[in-house]
Amino acid sequence: MTDPLALDAADPLAHFRDRFLAADGVASYLDGNSLGRPLKATADLMDEFIRRQWANRLIQGWTDGWLEWPLTLGDRLGAIALGAAPGQVVVADSTTVLIYKLARAAVDARPGRRRVVLDTDNFPTDRYVLEGIAAERGLELVWISVSPEEGVDPAQVAEVVDERTAMVLFSHVAYRSGWLADVAEINRIAHEAGALTMWDLCHSAGSVPIELDAWGVDLAVGCTYKYLNGGPGAPAFAYMRADLLGELHQPIQGWMGHRASFEMGPGYEPAKGSRALLSGTPPILAMVPLHANLDVLEEATIEAVRAKSLLLTSYALDLADEWLVPHGVEVVSPRTPARRGGHITLKRPGFEQLLEPLWAAGVIPDYRRPDGLRIGPAPLSTSFAEVHHGLSTLRTLL
Repeated sequence: MTDPLALDAADPLAHFRDRFLAADGVASYLDGNSLGRPLKATADLMDEFIRRQWANRLIQGWTDGWLEWPLTLGDRLGAIALGAAPGQVVVADSTTVLIYKLARAAVDARPGRRRVVLDTDNFPTDRYVLEGIAAERGLELVWISVSPEEGVDPAQVAEVVDERTAMVLFSHVAYRSGWLADVAEINRIAHEAGALTMWDLCHSAGSVPIELDAWGVDLAVGCTYKYLNGGPGAPAFAYMRADLLGELHQPIQGWMGHRASFEMGPGYEPAKGSRALLSGTPPILAMVPLHANLDVLEEATIEAVRAKSLLLTSYALDLADEWLVPHGVEVVSPRTPARRGGHITLKRPGFEQLLEPLWAAGVIPDYRRPDGLRIGPAPLSTSFAEVHHGLSTLRTLL
């Protein structure tokens, strides 16, 4: 077994760990795929924003650029992490609200097509939102049944997508297994049938290189509190391909999406471009951390982050095979790097009872029913020694 200290010594991203705030009593944080650690720079930015910008500028801050943050941060996020040209990404709302906005816009833009394709193991929010839209619009949901250990395969999509399909919605990285979908090929299949494609990027943004423009993605939504370290409840982001802006109309018509917000006039007239995806007042305070996080990701590069992510999850798989499988643990994540996202899942009956003793020992993984323990190392803040210590503790408890 490779020495974790040797792996850390050879890690070109190791110095980034010092930029994160340490957690008292936590020896191994393996849940970066659920909530990222805060940067030291984030604490400084929040203090500076509150004490200087908010306190001193007050309402004048809106004219200092706050109103443009949803667009400027969206463009920067698109360039650094999403492979999206300017004018297509906005930061706003929650993942759930943005999924509703874009999905409703998509199905309304394909009148006469009554089917929406999704998979049975997608994240609950995605499924619940589409169930609600189907009830609103009289649509039929077409379910692709996938194994929780894997994810959606292009061949499965090809079997069910046809001229009746308005939209497909899948996750780039499956939240349970970590399966990395073949976005470009699934897009090709859906587009040949005339359907729009929408992707949930929550478990890939900031961890896996994404090429929304190059892959021909129509719509995408993701969160910023996992690998992008935006903090609990940080705002989400939405992507709409440039040539669809103006053709698709999101249904939550708020004043920030109006062509002239401060005219306060009668009737809704959508703004041009990606601003039309906005609805209410931007969550400015909650956007502050994203400035620091994008600085760090830009410096590190998403390619280097992905390279370390694969090393971390490969190391975790090696430890699991040697230490945990003999104790009845099953690995339920892809072993092929090209099909694996940034986390792996271990399965064994009774794992839920181990959460409290793991936390007491300073080891924090993530649990997903039934019997799944997710190991989600965040490449910029997690060391190989942390992974070694966490799985060693788990072995001892087993």
